[in-house]
Amino acid sequence: MTICYHRTMPWKSALAIYFLFWAFSVFLVLPFGVRTSEEAGVALVPGQAPSAPHEFNAGRIAKRTTIVATILFAIFYLNYLNGWVTSDMLDWWSQVQPGNAA
Repeated sequence: MTICYHRTMPWKSALAIYFLFWAFSVFLVLPFGVRTSEEAGVALVPGQAPSAPHEFNAGRIAKRTTIVATILFAIFYLNYLNGWVTSDMLDWWSQVQPGNAA
């Protein structure tokens, strides 16, 4: 039995998966490049936590997130096309033999 991995993904599925990678990438990108008011040399606003970011630049975060998500999705899609890692390779439970327990 020959398995052919060169198949295209429906564009709606690809878009949905890309969106998931983008949403996940936001949490990867958010902690990097954050400067507190103390690091920026600016006085704290009354009620502001000392660990709060000095300024929030949504455009910069969106650009970084898009770059990271695109790279991650490209790796995912290449794996989808070429079958480098399949679900059978990740099924460790079926490899456990009854009676071989330590």
